[in-house]
Amino acid sequence: MKHTILAALAVSISLAGCGLIKKDSAAGRITGLQEAANPQVLLLGEVHDNPQGHKLRFAELKKRVDGGWRPVIAMEQFDHEDQAMLDEAVKGCLDAGCVIRVMNKKGWDWQQYYPVIQLALDRSLTIVAVNLSRANASKTVRDGVASSFDAKTVAEYRLGEPVSADWRKAQEQEIRTGHCNMLPDMMIPGMVNAQLARDVWMAKLIRDQQPRDVVLIAGNGHVRKDIGVPRWLNTIGSKLTVRSVGYVEDGGMKEQFDAVVAIPAVKRPDPCAKFKK
Repeated sequence: MKHTILAALAVSISLAGCGLIKKDSAAGRITGLQEAANPQVLLLGEVHDNPQGHKLRFAELKKRVDGGWRPVIAMEQFDHEDQAMLDEAVKGCLDAGCVIRVMNKKGWDWQQYYPVIQLALDRSLTIVAVNLSRANASKTVRDGVASSFDAKTVAEYRLGEPVSADWRKAQEQEIRTGHCNMLPDMMIPGMVNAQLARDVWMAKLIRDQQPRDVVLIAGNGHVRKDIGVPRWLNTIGSKLTVRSVGYVEDGGMKEQFDAVVAIPAVKRPDPCAKFKK
């Protein structure tokens, strides 16, 4: 029973969404970052259920692609274990709706990701699945961060060593607040392991695309410089040019990204209600 509960909660954290650069609020653009050359790795965050954030992020991506940039599109919304299926879907489908139906991935509002997938199809951009499956997330909850990686990756990212105390503590706090401070303490370490493993997979698969540039489409927590994918890239001394953009309700958390786009908060039911029952 304990393992079942831990596994279920490990999955839920992946959907819990969650300036340094001046923002042109009228146009919804990040002026400082847009004017710079395209980085090798551009990490574009999101609040999963905020349509305005999705719209502004897509506009930023499309502008760069319209300007001639041809990055790989790495997406949290697809599990890396399903890459072969995704490749076949992209090869055989004419529109994003077809890809979404073939992949049949539950738990996401696919209307929000349709434009990104369609842009990839229209411009022949590679889509890479970078998330951790439910099965492997559950395994990581039980057996630790290193359990879903081969020996080479464990060595490269030093997964046999404990992550620094500040890093783990920050992840623990994110999980606690994301679950309304209602999780039993014994569940937190396993969920932190799952979240760390997701970020390692994203960092690894981004590096695997070299020398091609990459855009990551993922939740704000994954693109944070202090605890997310950028920190894992720094762990191995990556020489890649990495820029992270948070699409943040009310514009907070500015120090955790290279740039922030403030987006209006959406009205939503009390997110803590399910934990209070």
